[in-house]
Amino acid sequence: MTEAAPSPVPLFELSTGYWASKTLATAYELRLFARLSGTPGMTCREVAEHWEIDERPARMLLTGCASLGLLEKTGDRYRNSPLSEAYLVPGKPHHFGGLITMLDQRLYAAWGRLTEAVRANQPVTWDSDRVRSLFESQDPVVTDTFWESMHTLSSFTGEALSTAVDLGGARRLLDVGGGSGALAMALCRHWPGMKATVYDLPSVTGIATRHIEAAGMTGRVRTVDGDFFADASLPEGHDVHTFSNVLHDWREADAALLLKKSFDALAPGGLLVIAGYFVNEEQTGPPLAALMGLAQLIETEGRAYTASEYAGWAAEAGFVDPRTVSLQSVGANGVLTARKPAAEHRDA
Repeated sequence: MTEAAPSPVPLFELSTGYWASKTLATAYELRLFARLSGTPGMTCREVAEHWEIDERPARMLLTGCASLGLLEKTGDRYRNSPLSEAYLVPGKPHHFGGLITMLDQRLYAAWGRLTEAVRANQPVTWDSDRVRSLFESQDPVVTDTFWESMHTLSSFTGEALSTAVDLGGARRLLDVGGGSGALAMALCRHWPGMKATVYDLPSVTGIATRHIEAAGMTGRVRTVDGDFFADASLPEGHDVHTFSNVLHDWREADAALLLKKSFDALAPGGLLVIAGYFVNEEQTGPPLAALMGLAQLIETEGRAYTASEYAGWAAEAGFVDPRTVSLQSVGANGVLTARKPAAEHRDA
């Protein structure tokens, strides 16, 4: 007997995946969730009148959002689901809007050029003839929307790291390529005996300073301007170094170089922490990590690495005792830690 062919439904779902993301992005752009927040909901007619659109598209958008779990319906009124109320309303502690806007306005079109990126083996979202990397771009979509979205991801990663890694004995943490400062602030909130330094490009530390001041954490978290490739060394005087969603942006040799700089600057006995999306050792998944690798192809010169690749570079730099822990976070699925050996005692 001929074996029955598998159902094509999974292919159809994959092919139409962007339908769901565009529905979310459109509703967010229209500020639907902000308008519904704190209300008993709105009818289709009220939505149409408020946004001055026809009832036909209003009904379709509301139905689509409800089908995705973004809205709930009671009678003829639609209201935010708990998911939307928690993350899609501006001003909420874990507002997810910056990430949605960045993915829609910046990366949606770029993913349409994935074939080009695969053929050329280079990013398609910035001009390599004019700037050295994505992070040196002066495009306001990058400097504003991108870093706002990274702030959201880093906040979640920082909270996950707080319980996954014991930093109880740490006193000073250096967040290398620390972006908006979200991860450093999250860790400092959890570990009250620790202070942190956010080390990044001058164009980025200004963003971090604003977030740090707004959070009232200027006494715990500071910023240092720098370029981790151009600078001869990383700032010294820290007993923890964190690399959160940083090393995957760079080529293998560059990632190894950064870990060597980390080893040289870290205090003896200090801890290295690498967080991000790790692909498995077979390089068959998990899906989000694998697709994050393709996002790196579009945006950077790096890729999604395995835990053993990070561990290998760390060992080459001199670190010992590598350990990997799984994370459940929107910003990372794993963390690898390793230690710099304590200083050897020498006879007088």
